[in-house]
Amino acid sequence: MLKYVNTDVVFQEIPDEVTLAINISGCPCRCPGCHSPYLWTDIGLPLDTGAIDYLVYKEGGNITCIALMGGDGDPKAVNMLAQYIHEEYPLLKVAWYTGRIRVPAIINRQDFDYIKVGPYIRHLGPLKSPTTNQRLFRRNDDGSFDDITYRFWRT
Repeated sequence: MLKYVNTDVVFQEIPDEVTLAINISGCPCRCPGCHSPYLWTDIGLPLDTGAIDYLVYKEGGNITCIALMGGDGDPKAVNMLAQYIHEEYPLLKVAWYTGRIRVPAIINRQDFDYIKVGPYIRHLGPLKSPTTNQRLFRRNDDGSFDDITYRFWRT
């Protein structure tokens, strides 16, 4: 079962979107230098369709995207929530941040508008660093994905 610890409306996680970021606990990745090691433990409230409904209602139409931040311990549940969001809230985009190097085979990429992959590696830096190993992909209308990580880099 997925659990979430907190949420925040953010403007930098997904370019051009007002994003409700949902921080999911129970992360098995345990990246050295992680900015949120409290998410390694199994804490928080159940993250299910009822919680999604409540969080969307609470934001009152002020968001354009929901980012599921984590969930690597149960990617199937992450995918089911993405499907639910697209079905119930077709105007909202769905993003997933995974600390894995690759998207698990159980994930249907077409259920996501954005997918960020890659563990945090301190000496390579976060997404805003041109040397980062992390990548953010955006789904195109034809179902293919483009790497848009460069959008975080200042030129």
